Amino acid sequence: MESVDARAAHGRTARKEAPRSSHAELRPNAERDPLALLEAQNASRLPELVPIRFGRMLASPFAFFRGAAVVMAHDLASLPSPGLPAQLSGDAHLLNFGGFASPDRELVFDLNDFDETLPGPFEWDVKRLAASLEIAGRERGFAACERTRAVRSAARSYREGMQRFAELGDLDVWYARLDARSVRDVVEIGRDRKLVRAVKRSAARAHTNDGMRALAKLTHEVDGEPRIVSEPPLIVPLAELDDGDDDDAAIRAAFRSYGRSLPADRRTLLERFRYIDSARKVVGIGSVGTRCWVVLMLGRDERDPLLLQMKEAEKSVLEPLLGSSGLASHGQRVVDGQRLMQAATDIFLGWVRVKQDGAPRDFYVRQLRDWKVSVDLDAMLPDGLEAYARACGWTLARAHARSGDRIAIAAYLGVSDAFDVALAEFACRYADLNEQDHEALARAVARGDVVALQGV
Repeated sequence: MESVDARAAHGRTARKEAPRSSHAELRPNAERDPLALLEAQNASRLPELVPIRFGRMLASPFAFFRGAAVVMAHDLASLPSPGLPAQLSGDAHLLNFGGFASPDRELVFDLNDFDETLPGPFEWDVKRLAASLEIAGRERGFAACERTRAVRSAARSYREGMQRFAELGDLDVWYARLDARSVRDVVEIGRDRKLVRAVKRSAARAHTNDGMRALAKLTHEVDGEPRIVSEPPLIVPLAELDDGDDDDAAIRAAFRSYGRSLPADRRTLLERFRYIDSARKVVGIGSVGTRCWVVLMLGRDERDPLLLQMKEAEKSVLEPLLGSSGLASHGQRVVDGQRLMQAATDIFLGWVRVKQDGAPRDFYVRQLRDWKVSVDLDAMLPDGLEAYARACGWTLARAHARSGDRIAIAAYLGVSDAFDVALAEFACRYADLNEQDHEALARAVARGDVVALQGV
């Protein structure tokens, strides 16, 4: 391995390939067609659910942005890059950060979406985070200067966090994480007292957002045992689907195979639970139309539930641009990327490949909810967005430092605010482009070229 000095020199040399000021650039291709990219994703999805996806994306420019990771990936591919890779989330917008329980039962703050994860240029994740802050700030009606402060705070937190990680040993980087107390400390630096109170309430509520709460919300009793409720089209028990018997058999077989992706101790724990029921569930915005199942299992008794989510893993939106992961399964790609980027990972995280609808399909499995909490964007004030941006920036730096050359990246970013300023300019330009794309979707729906089901 190269010396620390050689790695730092490599990072500084990378400025010749892409000066830090170049990250302000946006070069949309004259032939870019965001709707065509979105439609291409629908080819492998459940056609009856696709209108829900477009309906959710139509709700606002920010909703469109959340569902358009594939569009931004293609836009980023045309920009200059210093060539410093890290494991990417691929969809690091601000709502894909949040709190959840660690295996040692502490509330931690981290990235929580890895459907698109793949190694790639570190700045792609930072730019998606920066753009999301600008777009979310516009949706909240914040002033331009307030939005710029939030974006620059995220970039500075990422840059300074990476510099700190460059000074730490490899084990110290691996053990670093942001727990609930640390999040409160970061938030309290800002002046949004409402957000401070909200964070404290969320941390207190997190402990109740567990399997028992999910059991009460998602099930009802049938013949003395819990069964998943029917709320079509968002939640549909397998018994109500046309191919329910086949799906039930496939899911049972999948769980037998899924256990093999877990360490031996977790596999032993999983085997203590018995299968009760399954249902198809619509999740997110960009994921709508992919196959996602909620699986209910019981352990010791009816007050010992385990609710797992088995979510389809398709090809990452980054793969046509950056190449394949080289792994045999997209489920494994998601799981390996999540384990690499997260400081603490769900003990039931695993993957499986099953034959469904006549084709082999990849899935990854995790707990449905385990103390999961997320920020309430609608209640956030400008100072709160800035404080939250700092937490996201540090967390993203820590995630990248585990896989990328943190010394080279830190040297590339440097100690000045050149990168921060450029990211704020980029975020503003990308928000303008995103608004145009959202308007294009609205026009396509109005013409009848795209079917959108709103309010679902």
